[in-house]
Order: sequence, then C-alpha cells, then structure tokens
Amino acid sequence: MGLFDKFKSQRNSVKEEIKELQWIALEREEQVNEIAEISATIPVLIFKHSTTCGISRMALKQFEKEYDLDEKTVKPYFLDLKQYRSLSNLVASHFGVHHESPQILLIKNGKAVYNESHGGISVGAVKEKL
Repeated sequence: MGLFDKFKSQRNSVKEEIKELQWIALEREEQVNEIAEISATIPVLIFKHSTTCGISRMALKQFEKEYDLDEKTVKPYFLDLKQYRSLSNLVASHFGVHHESPQILLIKNGKAVYNESHGGISVGAVKEKL
C-alpha cells in the first residue's frame, strides 16, 4: 500500500464514523405553523444555514459531527437561508428571535426556548435545554 492509499483509507474510515443526520427540509411557510404544533409533542430543532458562508459551513459540520440525539427526542429541520431568506425572516418573527446566520433554534410547545448562533452552536447546549 502506497502513502496515498494509506491517507485515502484513513479518510474513508473517518467518513464512515460520522452519522449522517436526516434533516427535514424547511421550505414552505406552512411548515412554520406545523413546527409549532409538532413541538407540543416533541421538541423541534431548526438549523438556519447560509450555504455560501464558511463559518456557517464549519458550524454545521461540527454540529453534525457531535449530533447523537434520537429521532424520538427531537425533530431536526434544516433551513437554507440563501434559498429561503423570507422564510427565515418568518421563522424569526414567529418564534420571537433575532435573525442570525448560522443559527439554531429549539422549539418546545410552540415557543423558542433556546437559540444560539455562530460558535455557540453545540449539541451539548441543545441537550441541556431538552
């Protein structure tokens, strides 16, 4: 095995260790009310991500790497800010938070009980609020 093959093998094993998070795409205005309703039964997580921002990409990758919550514990939604900016504004006004990017919101019983942005985004903090 050559040097290149060794690095390729290591890279593939790292990829296999990262569990892919099954995000629910937040793409329609009606989903905002649905999220509020769902959150009465199960907490809802919304990750607002800017696809052209390096900081947002790093925050998302780190969050996904740490993520180990069960689908029965929280329902994760993903909002592409570049494609759905007006929807992001609706989320901010509906749940009474200031828009930021990247940003994570935890919704329980129709209310944002936690929101954080940039480097403050972490799975550990979400777990504390569950």
